[in-house]
Amino acid sequence: MELPQNPFRRSLDGNTRYGCWAGFGTGYATEILATTGFDWLLIDGEHAPNTVPSILSQLQAVAPYPSAPVVRTVNHDPALIKQLLDIGAQTLMIPMVDAAEQATRLVAATRYPPHGFRGVGGGLTRATRWDGVENYLARAHEELCLIVQVESRTGVDNAEAIAKTEGVDAVFVGPVDLSTGVGHAGNPNHPDVQAMIRRTLEATHAAGKAAGILAPAEADAKRYAQWGFDFIAVGIDISLLHQAAIETISRYKSDIPRPKSSLGY
Repeated sequence: MELPQNPFRRSLDGNTRYGCWAGFGTGYATEILATTGFDWLLIDGEHAPNTVPSILSQLQAVAPYPSAPVVRTVNHDPALIKQLLDIGAQTLMIPMVDAAEQATRLVAATRYPPHGFRGVGGGLTRATRWDGVENYLARAHEELCLIVQVESRTGVDNAEAIAKTEGVDAVFVGPVDLSTGVGHAGNPNHPDVQAMIRRTLEATHAAGKAAGILAPAEADAKRYAQWGFDFIAVGIDISLLHQAAIETISRYKSDIPRPKSSLGY
């Protein structure tokens, strides 16, 4: 059996790819998203109520569709990274990366010895198709994609070194955490934050790597696409449901409040 191809990695061809956050934590909801035309979907293990089994069910649910899955971890735990790779995740997004040394350690967690320290699961793992993939141990890295998130002033300052780290395929800017951390909570469009975002983008591209960002507001997404971001999350499933529900009931009730998004968009 051939090594499964990574559709997300292969889609990074210079054209902007548009994605959606999948935060409900169920295969059913994520499969619905996979039918709607998004280029990629972020299965969120950091802030959504996900576990390894629920992430597995979502990977299985979206497998027949063209939307490429990306799995975000909750932290840098190499044991969790190993589990996510073993259930078949090929693209991982790791939050809160502030230095090249962290990035190097994360790369090692995704590689088998002698290039890293990922443990061997063999016939126990979906990634190997239960030992059906020929030469999986030697070739697994060929179809992996590691995305590291820059979400702090320190991360921005080190963006060039982070992006240059061998084995890092892309850098993803977290505008909400970044803006909060530099004193502009709820305002990622503050000029200082925008300058930091652009600086990170330029450092990433200078290293020959792809750059991504979260931008649920249309004007922001279009601006970032013009800047040259390679992949942009333009929706969050929970927010889309919440907003659509409010818009629907407000047609019939005049006392429905329209709360401002907690993301500041």
